[in-house]
Amino acid sequence: MPTLIEPEEHKALRAAVSALGNRYGRAYLTRTVAEGKPLTELWSEAGKLGYLGVNLPEAYGGGGGGIAELSIVLEELGAAGSPLLMLVVSPAICGTVIARFGTEEQKRTWLPGLADGTRLMAFGITEPDAGSNSHRITTTARRDGADWLLTGRKVFISGVDMADAVLIVGRTEDARTGRLKPCLFIVPTDAEGFQKRPIDMELSAAEKQFELVLDDVRLPADALVGDEDAGLLQLFAGLNPERIMTAAFAIGMGRYALGKAIEYARDRTVWKAPIGAHQAIAHPLAQAHIDLELARLMMQKAAHLYDAGDDIGAGEAANMAKYAAGEACVRAVDQAVHTLGGNGLTREFGLASLITAARVARIAPVSREMILNYVSHQSLGLPKSY
Repeated sequence: MPTLIEPEEHKALRAAVSALGNRYGRAYLTRTVAEGKPLTELWSEAGKLGYLGVNLPEAYGGGGGGIAELSIVLEELGAAGSPLLMLVVSPAICGTVIARFGTEEQKRTWLPGLADGTRLMAFGITEPDAGSNSHRITTTARRDGADWLLTGRKVFISGVDMADAVLIVGRTEDARTGRLKPCLFIVPTDAEGFQKRPIDMELSAAEKQFELVLDDVRLPADALVGDEDAGLLQLFAGLNPERIMTAAFAIGMGRYALGKAIEYARDRTVWKAPIGAHQAIAHPLAQAHIDLELARLMMQKAAHLYDAGDDIGAGEAANMAKYAAGEACVRAVDQAVHTLGGNGLTREFGLASLITAARVARIAPVSREMILNYVSHQSLGLPKSY
C-alpha cells in the first residue's frame, strides 16, 4: 500500500510539471483547439523534459518509474488547464504493453520515441458493434505466409492523425468459440488498406476522434506484440493503466475547475461580503474538494498495485479509481459553473466547455455502469448480470 505521505521525488515531480503546465495554461489549450491544431508545443517540451516517458524503462530512454509517476504528470497538467489526453494512450497503454511484452526490436524501435515524444502511438480497441463487450471484437487477423492480414473496424480512436502507428486489438481468425483471444498488432498509419475518418464531435478537445477501416492490411510477422495466445493478460496490461490515467485526467480537470470557482468565490462580492463566505457556496466546493482527494487516494492505490506487479489487485482498484474520479470531476465542474452563475457559461471564464469534457470520464474508456458490474461480480461475488 502507498504511504499517506507522498515521497519527496513525487512532490518535486508535481511541482516541476505544474510549473510547465502553468506556463501554457488554459489559454494555450483554448487557442490551439480553436485553430484546430494539436498541442504540439506542450507535448514536445514535456517530452524533452522527460515527463512523457517517466513510466518507461531507463534502458530505452524512459525515466524508469511507473504509472504512479505518469499519473502525476497528467494530473498536474490537467490542474493547470492543459491536459494531454495522449498521455493516456501513447506512453501509458502502448508504451507499457511494448515494454512488458514486446520483442527487443520492438522496444528499441518504439520506446525511445514514445518516451521523448518524437513518436506517438494510438490505441484501437472499441468497435461499432462491440462497445463495452470486448468479447465481441470482430477485427480479425489471419496468416498469409509469414505475414498477417488484418481486417476490421474501430471507432472513437483518439489522435490517429498525430500517430505514427496504432496498437490494434484484434483476434485470431480461428477463435470461433466466442471466447476472447486478443492479439495486439502495431499498425503503421500509412499502411496500405488503413483508412481513417474523423468523427464530428461536439467535445472541445485538441485530440480528434476517428473511425478506422482496416481492409486486409498486410503486416509483417514482427507486427504482433507478445504471444498470440496470451489472451487477456496482455490486453489488461494496457487497460489497467488506461483506467488509472483516465482517473488522473478527471482529477486534474476537476481541480482546475474547482480552483477557478474558489478564486471567484473569494473575489466576487455581493451584499458587502464575498460569496464564498456563505455556506451555500462554500460547502459544495468543500465537498467537491473532498471527493477529488478521495478519488486521488484510490488512484494512487491502483498505480501502486500496478507498478508492484499485482495485476489482479490493480484491476479492482483501477476501476474504482476511474469511477470515483469521473463522478468527482463531473460534480466539481458542475459546482464550479454554478458558483460563477452566468459567468460560468462565458468564454471569458472558460468553464462551460468542461461540462462536456467532464462527461467523458463517466463514459470512457469504460462506463460507470460496467464498473459497477465489475465490482458487483468480481469484488462482491454477486451473480453476473451480463
